[in-house]
Amino acid sequence: MTHAPAGGTGTRRVRKVLTTRRGGFSASPFDSFNLGDHVGDDPAAVAANRRRLAEGMGLDPADFVWMEQIHSNTVTVVDGRHDEPVPATDAIVTAVPGLALVVLVADCVPVLLSDEDAGIVAAVHAGRIGARNGIVARTVGKMVELGATPGGIHALLGAAAGGDRYEVPDEMAADVEKHLPGSRTRTRQGTSGVDVRAGLMRQLHGLGVTHINAEPRCTISEPDYFSYRRDGRTGRQAGVVVLGETPA
Repeated sequence: MTHAPAGGTGTRRVRKVLTTRRGGFSASPFDSFNLGDHVGDDPAAVAANRRRLAEGMGLDPADFVWMEQIHSNTVTVVDGRHDEPVPATDAIVTAVPGLALVVLVADCVPVLLSDEDAGIVAAVHAGRIGARNGIVARTVGKMVELGATPGGIHALLGAAAGGDRYEVPDEMAADVEKHLPGSRTRTRQGTSGVDVRAGLMRQLHGLGVTHINAEPRCTISEPDYFSYRRDGRTGRQAGVVVLGETPA
């Protein structure tokens, strides 16, 4: 697990965590720290991995809020524990301390957002389709509705498919670029590609979110990460964000 700074200036403490595929219980092709329970892995191994994640963060596994990710631009506000994944959504937002919001990825961009002063955090699943359709902008908008300010928001973008490896048809690259400027690239083969992470960073700046950190590694190139485009049948790494209590 990689622990990242929240980047806030308020009295609350936000934790952001990005995982890799190392350090878990799952067997090949899900080896070894697979956190996805929908990919065909042994449920007991996934449960053990999720317990290890919770223990590593000093949290109760029941505090983790998961999503039924469908590549939508739907944003859902949560205000308590969920026994099941939040249905049909690709971003979850909360102002409740102690809830660990989780996004699962294997090439898509995990985006963790926080405004410490306002006490609001969000986890976003930003794949090509969702990013193209505004999932991150909609999440920032929902945070602002709840009291956050763009200038007070810190964004952490995790490892994702790199623009030099994420090959798509010319028409698709042009369409994504139209809706997410800054995302179109050329791959190492000289073909059309997209860099969703680069487009999202440009979009965030345009929204007034300037406190941004990004993990630059490419999930397709790096064996430490699960990659659907590289392997097909594979596991999922996670991004987790949790809001701490306000000190007395």
